[in-house]
Amino acid sequence: MNVFSKPLLSLLSCLILSGCAYTLGPTNNQTAGARSIKVQPFVNAALEPRLSEYVANSIRKNIQRDGTFRLETGSDGDIIVTGTILKFERNELSFQPGDVITPRDYRVSIVAQVTARERITGKVLVSREVTGYSSVRFSKDLPNADLPSAEREAVPLIADDLGRKVTVLLSEGAW
Repeated sequence: MNVFSKPLLSLLSCLILSGCAYTLGPTNNQTAGARSIKVQPFVNAALEPRLSEYVANSIRKNIQRDGTFRLETGSDGDIIVTGTILKFERNELSFQPGDVITPRDYRVSIVAQVTARERITGKVLVSREVTGYSSVRFSKDLPNADLPSAEREAVPLIADDLGRKVTVLLSEGAW
């Protein structure tokens, strides 16, 4: 046995015996893929167009990536996810150096009311507001730069953040 083998063996045995090893699969005592989930298109009550498609597609993509549920696309799933996009907001994060009036960075967010219910019983499993966000830098010094274009470019990132949060809520929920 060489000099490095003993410490490495000790470390591995400590990790195994301590129970702090990484958990594979769902963390809420569900069997991976045992239940199916269907994501309905979200109602867009915000003033920004096309948010519904970005949000629903992002939730579907993240559910597939997570693996706790089977994504149902054709027929009804065991769990139906619906939602309403409530707000599309922009808030100032920082301002131009030497100018406390002109914003430089914004936090752009999508707020959605998400509901997940069992199809057969109608029992509501999750019903809450979820917010996805990203920061956007806007500078008038850049050629052809305008704030609406910068926001449009950030929408897929914001929808992906929202999709990750909804998926965690569904897959790790204690319902």
